[in-house]
Amino acid sequence: MVATLDKVSVDLMVVLGTTTMPIHQVMRLSRGAIIELDATEADEVKILANNMPVASGVVLVDRNRIAVEVKQMLPRRAGNR
Repeated sequence: MVATLDKVSVDLMVVLGTTTMPIHQVMRLSRGAIIELDATEADEVKILANNMPVASGVVLVDRNRIAVEVKQMLPRRAGNR
């Protein structure tokens, strides 16, 4: 069973924050553009697996490396087992 699970891929995404902007502003984005988010560096981040929320955590920065420390696993919903 474990060997089978080793071949399963899961897309992980960490959401630092969100914002809303008009499409004309998105179309003008270029390299170096700064997008302001509705969060601060002290806020928890959302951790998604295959677009489903699974945990929350905090961002850690050590020199030039960025990591996320999981602080809380979210309860599973009945239909997602």
